[in-house]
Amino acid sequence: MTFRALYRLQLGPDLDFAGARRLVPYLRELGVSHLYLSPSLQARPGSAHGYDVIDPREISRDLGGEDEFRALCREAPGVVLDIVPNHMAADERNPFWADERLRATVFDVDPETGWHRRFFTIDDLAGVRVEDPEVFELTHRKVLELVRDGLVDGVRVDHVDGLSNPREYLERLRDHGVGHVWVEKILEHGEELRPWPVEGTTGYEFLNDVLGLFVDPAAEEPLTDLYRDVTGESRPFAEVAARAKLEQARADFRPEVERLRSLLDEPGLEQALASLDVYRTYVEPERGRVEPADREEVSRVAGTLRRVLLLEEPGHDEFVTRFQQTTGPVMAKGVEDTAFYRYSRLLALNEVGGDPGRFGISVEAFHEGQATRRPRSLLTTFTHDTKRSSDVRARLTALTWIPDEWAQLVRTVGADGEDDYHVLQTVVGAWPLERQRLDAYVEKALREGKRTSSWLNPNERAERRVQKYGRELLESEEVERFVQRVRPLGHAIARAQLLLKLTSPGVPDIYQGDELETLSLVDPDNRRPVDWELRKRLLASGADPKQSLTRQALELRARHEVAFAGGYEPVDLGPDVCAFTRGGEVLVAVPLRPGAELDVPGPWHEVAPCLYER
Repeated sequence: MTFRALYRLQLGPDLDFAGARRLVPYLRELGVSHLYLSPSLQARPGSAHGYDVIDPREISRDLGGEDEFRALCREAPGVVLDIVPNHMAADERNPFWADERLRATVFDVDPETGWHRRFFTIDDLAGVRVEDPEVFELTHRKVLELVRDGLVDGVRVDHVDGLSNPREYLERLRDHGVGHVWVEKILEHGEELRPWPVEGTTGYEFLNDVLGLFVDPAAEEPLTDLYRDVTGESRPFAEVAARAKLEQARADFRPEVERLRSLLDEPGLEQALASLDVYRTYVEPERGRVEPADREEVSRVAGTLRRVLLLEEPGHDEFVTRFQQTTGPVMAKGVEDTAFYRYSRLLALNEVGGDPGRFGISVEAFHEGQATRRPRSLLTTFTHDTKRSSDVRARLTALTWIPDEWAQLVRTVGADGEDDYHVLQTVVGAWPLERQRLDAYVEKALREGKRTSSWLNPNERAERRVQKYGRELLESEEVERFVQRVRPLGHAIARAQLLLKLTSPGVPDIYQGDELETLSLVDPDNRRPVDWELRKRLLASGADPKQSLTRQALELRARHEVAFAGGYEPVDLGPDVCAFTRGGEVLVAVPLRPGAELDVPGPWHEVAPCLYER
């Protein structure tokens, strides 16, 4: 089966199965091979995302029911389905939750307190005991049926790190005939995906590497100095993140810590949960299995806890398992949902799976990542979970190309402090931006950062001050002039990143609507309705350069299927160009800086900007 490209559709109140089916001709013409559907099992009525499942045995009636789903799958070129094995909604409309006997069987519930394992810090999403073979069969019956019937070609597994034993779960999927599986898994820099039976991850490592190519390292010192002058922040990001993780372990994850403490009452538990440099380890107590990578990571933990986590002190199997299920949420809430909103040196770098302390990467490092990626791993630059769309991120990356001009704007508009600096970048990156969208983003950013305000103790007066500053920026002629200066640079970066995504080893993943310029912020802003009729008209006319590049690159992948399934060879065209061939038949050559000269050797015929075939 050829996975040429996936196209993510966010199903919900604005797009049901029938609506998705009407898009199939357009998406076929664009060149995608598979629709990548958001969760489609029965969720809470009116769910905007589908992750709050109440009955995994049924296809969502709100989206049109099983007949419409099957009709969509039959008409689509192919389908990959997002599934949610880790949790379901703790809701009386959930038959497994409403029945006390079934609740104890299906959900991970503490028998003494009745308290359940949460999804992150969301009380009304409860962990499922999917490690139990009977629970697995019960909750996966419908998905496995769809795979057996040939309607679903593969699945994306949400939050695989929340499971008690990801390896075992993924092997069970394989044994039940699910041949193509992708895992939502954040790999930190230098971390390798475990040898699981999967095609790969959902692609955040690619997102951050391809972004890093276009960050000019020469701008790191002036932008760091500017950031310190405006905000007073001189700490490295790693220090900001470490503090935020520990805060989360001590505060928002207190219930999880108390449950762990009931199993093993050792000092330093919060520090241990916050100490890892990766999302989790994969020690298997039931098999006595400790991999070298796990041993290295656990070495950061002190004393008795370290010995317990390495199985050197037996008898604490449940503690070890639950500890590993908790470090990922602590990392995610501490880094992505706290530190990313506290440290705004360059917001383009504050992305899921990224490290804002890493200011760009070399072409050589990018090639190394390309060579080690699994051949069908997903390549993404924008998902429903990203903090910003690829176009916003590209425009902010362009600030590293003109740091002096950026510094002048910062001084002109009087940005003073972390909040102002964060909002100024947001306005520049997403301009033109409606006032209501900016207000909503400011509220969320300040509350996620948990310094100026928070969800538990909102400081509405402080929020209104920052929102007022943001609105003033929207009316500023200086800001508008600067946006007109940086906008074409952002377009160049965005199209270059798009081309690399569409031609690199792996399977490109296009987020809904992103074939045109999409200036979206964090959810729910990135779930806004898409103007499909506009996209259809532009595809027919070939008038939009980003959309046209998408179609041209996917047509090339279709013509050279064998080449794109095979070799990747770096080509040295100088330090400011990223170039490579695919199977000897296709050449990609992308300038990384303004004014970079592109001298393409040999008998290559240009079929699209920076894209050549023999």
